[in-house]
Order: sequence, then C-alpha cells, then structure tokens
Amino acid sequence: MPTTLRTIIHDLKSRSHRVIQDASSIDAAVVSDGLTQSYWAHMPQELLREVLIRIEASEGTWPKRKSVVACAGVCRSWRYITKEIVKRPQFSSRITFPISVKQPGPREHLLHCFIKRNRSTQTYYLYLSLTSSLADDGKFLMAARKCRRPTSTDYMISFDADDMSKGSNTHVGRLRSNFLGTKFTIYDAQPPHAEAKISKSRSSRFANLKQVSPRVPTGNYIVAHISYDLNVLGSRGPRRMHCALDSIPASAIGPGGIDPTQTELSHKNRDTFCSSPFSRSESNSVNNSISGALGEQKDGGLVLKNKAPRWHEQLQCWCLNFDGRVTIASVKNFQLVASPENGPAGPEHDEIILQFGKVGKDMFTMDYRYPISAFQAFAICLSSFDTKIACE
Repeated sequence: MPTTLRTIIHDLKSRSHRVIQDASSIDAAVVSDGLTQSYWAHMPQELLREVLIRIEASEGTWPKRKSVVACAGVCRSWRYITKEIVKRPQFSSRITFPISVKQPGPREHLLHCFIKRNRSTQTYYLYLSLTSSLADDGKFLMAARKCRRPTSTDYMISFDADDMSKGSNTHVGRLRSNFLGTKFTIYDAQPPHAEAKISKSRSSRFANLKQVSPRVPTGNYIVAHISYDLNVLGSRGPRRMHCALDSIPASAIGPGGIDPTQTELSHKNRDTFCSSPFSRSESNSVNNSISGALGEQKDGGLVLKNKAPRWHEQLQCWCLNFDGRVTIASVKNFQLVASPENGPAGPEHDEIILQFGKVGKDMFTMDYRYPISAFQAFAICLSSFDTKIACE
C-alpha cells in the first residue's frame, strides 16, 4: 500500500479517536452523526470502494491487517463498505474483526491457532498462528480464566486478557463444568443465531437487569454440551469425548450445508459485576440439560466425537496423526470428527473438524475448521485442561 495512503488512514483513525474522546460527555448519536458528516464520508462511492478493495487485498496477514480495521473506523460509510468487502473466515480463511471468532472457520482446511497457559494465574490465551512455525508470536484473539467454585469450574472467556468480568463489552462467553469435571456446557454471551433461546438462570436474569440494549439481551445462550465418558482402561487409555453442538445443525457438514452465523456483536454495559453464586440446583439443571442433549438430540444438532487412536507397538502408546502439529504425548491431545449419529456415513465424517495437542510445557496447538468457530473450538479445548478423576 502506498505510503501516502497509509498516512491518510493513520490520520483518519487518529482523528476519529479524538472526536470520540473529546465528545465523551455528548450523546452517542451526536458523535455518530459527526463522523457520518466528516469530509471523508463524501468521497465518491466508486472511488472509495476501489481504494478499500485494494487495501483489503494487499494486507493479507497480521499485523498489516490493522490497516483494514483502521479503514472500518474512519466513518460510517467506510465501515459499511469495509464490512461488505471483508469476507468471513469460512470463505477467506482470515480473522479480521472481533466477530470473526464467532463465525465458522474455513471449509477447505484447518485454521492454525495455539493456546498458551499461565499456571500461576490459571489463564489461557488463544492466538492465531501467523506462520507455519510453532514458535511464532501470533495474533491475540481471546483469553480465558479458570474460576473454581464449590460444585463446578467456570472458564470466563473474553477479548481482553485483563478484564474477564461478565458485564464488560469484551465478555465473549463461558464454559462451565459439573462437580466431577466430566460434563461441560458452553454458553455464548450473545445469541448464536436468530432462534437462540436464553438459558434461564439466576446469573442470566441478573445480567438482563444490567444490559443497555434490550434488543440484544446479555445472557447465557447454550451453544454446546461436552461429555467425557468413563475410561475402562484407566490411565493407559485415551479419553473419550462426546460433543453436542446445539447451535449447529447436523446438515451443516453435508454438501451445501449452511451453518447459522453471527454477523454483529452488541454493545453491552461496561460496568463490571459478579455473577450470582453457583447453586446446587443450578448444577443439577446443568447436568440434566447435558444428559438430555447428548442422549436424544431432538433438534438435529451436530454431534462430534474424538477420533479413535491406534496402538503403536514400538512406542507402546496410543497414536494419532497430527501432521506435525503435536510434538508431546499427552492425555489432553485429541481430534474431533463428525459422529455417525449425524446420519449416513460419508466422506465428511472422516474430516477432522478440531484437533488439539501439546507442543510445550504450557503451549498447545488448536486447529479448527468449518462448521465450528474459534470461540467454540477454544471452549471445547478448555474442557480438556480440567482434571477428570472419573476418566483417568
């Protein structure tokens, strides 16, 4: 991208930030109108579109894609055109805006990510791999913090590693386990699709009282249920996972299948607050909902199961082919494929949808693809970190 164009974008981004900062006491609608009436909003649409198309095409990877995000922050007309030009990860294999982590990954291949664990703070950081190397710095996407409760474990997931509060604008969702750490429920803070129903709980009702926009309620929308079965082989055998994705239809993996996806992130209250204490009755309801979803699947949701490993006689261990993306043996390593419960077996049932494995003391690779999103993949992988006494 020419130097002059980079200078213009930087100047416009700085100007838009100054307008918002200086007008903090003015109504948000007035600020928005001011941006809409800016000089750059009156560029000829054809010229503006051509400029933005060239910028989007030239800035293929991070950190250069900051220019694309900067274009979307100039004014309303630039934002609309930029969002129209930037394709979803399903078609572009690129993660650009925050909403991208809630949208399905690419259809043709796995999108490479990795997770770093901080044992002292019980925090997990998700990064997008920028190169084929396992040692690159990556692009930060999300973080999760482990919170132990008397009857369960919560993983609060956020766009901001320093703010995990449920009431912040950066809150993405959470993962909750049962007492034994064998059953998990993934909750999305926003509706994963138009027909999504909010989970009735004390914490969700409390959140609704705090929300700013009544059109998009803040709460707990059930996305998936994860179950770890009893391992009859004890510590010698691999874990057995069963994942029921309520928000994705089983038909999504078939030819021409469509996965409902989010297109916007709502603006929520920035005031932080603590969710209500986890009660035993809520724990029982979580277990019942997981058992019902995994047992019947009346809604035709997609079901994933871990790919069965093979026993290696020379190494005397269970093995899976991770194509070099996993280097250390661990009970946490897994690959998920579509379960035969989704219908007649086809070639799509052999494709790996999510794989997770250890490459360092506190570093793990996470590779995912359509029809699941980075958020769903991250939450599923977080369940693997939890200790499972009944399974090992």
